[in-house]
Amino acid sequence: MKGSLNSNGLPIPMDKAYCSEWAKDLNIPRGGSTIIYTSCLYQMAPMINELVPWIEKIKGSSLSAFAGTLSRAGLGGILSRFAGFMVKPNKADIDRANGIVRNIARALQKAGISFGFLYEDEPYSGALLHEIGAEDAFMDYFENTVLKTLRKYEVKRVITIDPHTHNVLVNVAPNYFKLNFEVVNYLDLIKGIKVRSRIGNDVVIHDSCLYARYLNKYDIYRSILDNAGIKHLEDPMITGRETSTCCGGPLESLSPELSKKIAKIRIENLARLSKTVVTVCPICLANLGRNAEGAAQILDINEIIEPE
Repeated sequence: MKGSLNSNGLPIPMDKAYCSEWAKDLNIPRGGSTIIYTSCLYQMAPMINELVPWIEKIKGSSLSAFAGTLSRAGLGGILSRFAGFMVKPNKADIDRANGIVRNIARALQKAGISFGFLYEDEPYSGALLHEIGAEDAFMDYFENTVLKTLRKYEVKRVITIDPHTHNVLVNVAPNYFKLNFEVVNYLDLIKGIKVRSRIGNDVVIHDSCLYARYLNKYDIYRSILDNAGIKHLEDPMITGRETSTCCGGPLESLSPELSKKIAKIRIENLARLSKTVVTVCPICLANLGRNAEGAAQILDINEIIEPE
């Protein structure tokens, strides 16, 4: 992972040019005191979906011992060099991810928010380093890449669009560094605008563990659906703030088999309420979508609403 971050600025072997495609033709200025910070997480989700089957094949085959040897020899660096040649994101999936981020940007504009974007200079947040417990690597990367870049552009306000990035900026990084900028999540900024529904049926929400339990957004995205007239079906044991379960996504790089089992259990429970599952996190969208196999339709909240 560190090798990939050093070589292409992302934790997986993906061309960073994909990260800024969504902003084409939106006339968003470069930099500025307020920026939208995608951390490329929505844009990486299609590549993650392409990489996981490769991990499954290696772990489930006679190559597993060889893979272990490669790991000890520096598999991260090898993948950084060669995985991009073997695995390419599906164009339709990239277009979908870009559409989601574009819809978020348009909703922010509708809310009257002026913001810029760092384009190819936007750094990844380092969230995955923290989430796998590599705190020393996280601190080094965050200080020398994330903070350095934000200071270079004299950023004073950061608008996050996913729970993992938001959690890093409000709950993790402040334990180590003094952040000289405000952090606000896009959900808080668009919750009051008029939106309409793009679908005609009831839905069930799959809650992001971070948004629901640690970032106090549980009621906010529900209110956005309410504003659009979208009925969300609830069950205290399936969609409760403290009782809803994980999608399994954070495990996908370490144990894709266990990640899949968790995702399928979650989909089965959600589908009891509705066959249309709404997510608010790109990792949840990717992992549940990859494992739904027709049991439910998995959509991001920004695919089912639009500003009036």
